[in-house]
Amino acid sequence: MARAAQARPRAWQRMLSGRRLDLLDPTPVDIEIADIAHGLAFVARWNGQTTGDWPYSVAEHSLLVEELFARAQPAAPVRWRLAALLHDAPEYVIGDMISPVKSAVGPDYGALEARLSAAIHIRFGLPALLPASVKRAIKAADRVSAWLEATRIAGFSEPEADRFFGRPTPALIAGLRLNPRPPVAVRADYLARHAELLAALDAETGARA
Repeated sequence: MARAAQARPRAWQRMLSGRRLDLLDPTPVDIEIADIAHGLAFVARWNGQTTGDWPYSVAEHSLLVEELFARAQPAAPVRWRLAALLHDAPEYVIGDMISPVKSAVGPDYGALEARLSAAIHIRFGLPALLPASVKRAIKAADRVSAWLEATRIAGFSEPEADRFFGRPTPALIAGLRLNPRPPVAVRADYLARHAELLAALDAETGARA
């Protein structure tokens, strides 16, 4: 029995904050926004197959999705904008798998992602499971982001992106530019936006009390 326990593979990761995150049983107390921002700023979208001198990171993508969500849902409570910013937060430890790889891995990937999402949500005052309508709205913003990324920096033609992601409403994407930046800059912006949304959520909660 002792030999079997020793042979069990390690399922936790040491974070730069000093936290030890158990991927099989993640707890909110081991979630730190500094770890999330740092990790996401160094994880490349599209398996790194994007134009420019810097990878287009999941942190940059998350900022874009939150902006698109807010444009599409201007009356949404602040907490759902925070949920949009955090929609890919589990990737700070499990990386960004493109859809074909997720399909190949199967349901185990989804279960791991769900456990991490629940811990992250609870850590920042969100429900472990988001309402279905909110999840759909965030997913819609995510698909618009994917269309923009595909056509602007990932080498897709617009007709090809239309088939995979659906063509977004022109007004929704007006004025948006994609410019992959150094991870340190994206990390700072992600942390700043998270802090802004938390402050707004506190104010919103206080106003309702």
